[in-house]
Amino acid sequence: MANSPQAKKRARQNENRLAVNKARRSRIRTFLRKVEEAIASGDQTVAAAALREAQPELMRGVTKGVFHKNTASRKVSRLAARVKAMG
Repeated sequence: MANSPQAKKRARQNENRLAVNKARRSRIRTFLRKVEEAIASGDQTVAAAALREAQPELMRGVTKGVFHKNTASRKVSRLAARVKAMG
C-alpha cells in the first residue's frame, strides 16, 4: 500500500485515469462494432458512414493516449479496405 502522501495521491489519480480510459476505450469499441455490423449487413453506404464516424473517435483515442497511433491507423486502414471491397 502507498505510504507517502505523494504515492497516495498518485494511486488516486491512477484510479481516476483508469476509469476515464476504460470509458473511452469502450466508446471506441462501440463505434468499431457499428462498422463491423454494417459490413456484415452488406450495405456499403451504411458501412462507409459508420467508418466516417468511427475514424475521428479512434484518432481521439490516440491523442488521449488510449491507443497507439499505428494501432489506430491499422484498424482504420483495414476497415476502410473492407468497406471499399464491398462495392
